[in-house]
Amino acid sequence: MACLGLYCGKTLLFKNGSTEIYGECGVCPRGQRTNAQKYCQPCTEFPELYDWLYLGFMAMLPLVLHWFFIEWYSGKKSSSALFQHITALFECTMAAIITLLVSDPVGVLYIRSCRVLMLSDWYTMLYNPSPDYVTTVHCTHEAVYPLYTIVFIYYAFCLVLMMLLRPLLVKKIACGLGKSDRFKSIYAALYFFPILTVLQAVGGGLLYYAFPYIILVLSLVTLAVYMSASEIENCYDLLVRKKRLIVLFSHWLLHAYGIISISRVDKLEQDLPLLALVPTPALFYLFTAKFTEPSRILSEGANGH
Repeated sequence: MACLGLYCGKTLLFKNGSTEIYGECGVCPRGQRTNAQKYCQPCTEFPELYDWLYLGFMAMLPLVLHWFFIEWYSGKKSSSALFQHITALFECTMAAIITLLVSDPVGVLYIRSCRVLMLSDWYTMLYNPSPDYVTTVHCTHEAVYPLYTIVFIYYAFCLVLMMLLRPLLVKKIACGLGKSDRFKSIYAALYFFPILTVLQAVGGGLLYYAFPYIILVLSLVTLAVYMSASEIENCYDLLVRKKRLIVLFSHWLLHAYGIISISRVDKLEQDLPLLALVPTPALFYLFTAKFTEPSRILSEGANGH
C-alpha cells in the first residue's frame, strides 16, 4: 500500500544483512524523518551554520530580556545590577551547555539533526492525511529534530537555574532596593518565559526564516532609541561614559550577527566585506543628529525659516 501524506513513512522493524522489513505507513520515531521514498531515516547530519545561528538567537532572547529587566528594576544607583547581569549570563550559558550535553548524542557538545527543507517541516501536525476522508493517519513528528524541542529544553533549564541561583544572590547583594523591588526582575522572567515558550511552539518555523531580519530591525531601532534617550549627539557624548560604549558595541555585535545570518557566509570572500557596514547606522546617527535636534527645528520654525 502506498504511503500517503507528506510526513508519513515506514519504520524499519528488522534488518539482517541485505534483508530489511518495514512496518506500515505511519509516524516516524523521534529522531527520524521520512526520505523521498517514504522510509523513516535517522537524523545523522550535523546542523548547518544557519541552524546554529537560529539556536543562538533563541538562546539570546531570554538573556537579553533578563538584562533589560535587571537594568529596568535595579535603578541607576544600584550596585547589584552588574552581579545580576553576570549571574544571568552564567545561568543561560550553563543552561545551553547542559542542553547540549543531554541531547543526542548524550555527553558531547554537539548534536545530530535533520535538515530543514521547507517551512512545513516545522508544522507536521497540519499535514496528517485522510485517505478515505474519514480516518486520519496521524504522522505528526519532529521533522526538524531537534531544532524545535531543544529550545524548550533550554528554556526549562534556564528557568530552573534562575530559581536556584538568582533569589539567593538578590537577597544578599540587592541591599539598595526596597523589599518589593528586589525580585521584580525574577518576577518578570516568570512572565516572559511562558511567552517565549508559546512563541517557539506557534511561530518556531517563521522565526527560523525571519530571525536575521528581526535582529537587524530591532537592533537598529533600539540603538536609535537609546542614543536619542541618552541625548548622544556627537562622539564626545558617546565616549564620556563606559556604559554607552558597551551598549554601542553590543548593538554592533547584533548587527554583525544579523548580517552573517542573512548572508550565511556561503561565499566568504563576498560576504565578509558586508561586516564593514556594522558601524554605519551609528555613524549616520551621529552625523545627522544635529540637524534633527528639536530645539533647533523649533527655533528655525519660529524665525520663519
